[in-house]
Amino acid sequence: MNLKINIPWMDELLPEGLAIPSSTILSGPGGTGKPLVEFAFVAAWLKSGGTLIAMPLQYSNPKLMKTAMRKLYDVDLDEYKKKIIYVQFDPHAEKCKKLNENTIIANLLKPDKWNKTLRIAQNNLPNSDLGNMVFGSALNLLLFSPTYRDSILKKLVQLANDSSKTYAFSVSTSAFSEQIKKLEEGSDNLMFTRMEKPMQLFLKISRMKEVTFSKQEKKVPIPKNMLLEIKKVAEATRDKRIPEISKI
Repeated sequence: MNLKINIPWMDELLPEGLAIPSSTILSGPGGTGKPLVEFAFVAAWLKSGGTLIAMPLQYSNPKLMKTAMRKLYDVDLDEYKKKIIYVQFDPHAEKCKKLNENTIIANLLKPDKWNKTLRIAQNNLPNSDLGNMVFGSALNLLLFSPTYRDSILKKLVQLANDSSKTYAFSVSTSAFSEQIKKLEEGSDNLMFTRMEKPMQLFLKISRMKEVTFSKQEKKVPIPKNMLLEIKKVAEATRDKRIPEISKI
């Protein structure tokens, strides 16, 4: 089964869509707009009737994600409220718990918390023929923990090999590039982003599961102001989170 993306620039790269279930890794230097590309898959998934478990580690709340989805892909996430569970990352949380009807707080640094978090999220979502997509961005932040770096990397690679769900993860290669290569190697689908001045985003697909794809690099038509906004948020999150996680 394939998920058609139905977004012109992505359809040029993926005319057959995305094989599901499968795992996708978007990799590239920090600040190259990876989540904005991921949102194309999220938009297609929700429009096709799927449910979403969202783990955007660089966002303290889903406001920017909602804005980007509306402006870029004409998707109002509030219309899909009952089909989305947001996971709010708290590196000091002892227990995984519900904050409200569509938000869970979890310490994603600890590998043993992932299965419980995903189980709670899934139990709070309606049944869907398409199933769950697990969307995660800035997952490289977890690798800054000296205590959990090796074990959380092992867990992420394990998830990339999980054939029961569809995963879309983005990671920055600005740090821990060797560790991130292991995650890249373990995924079904692998894509890379890069940025050229003045704020031009490019996407290139390296590998796909069971579908044909274009090997040509594609300029992604995302407005400069949106790229600047998400870069600003990402930098602010790094400045706050990295010193915090590095002590754990």
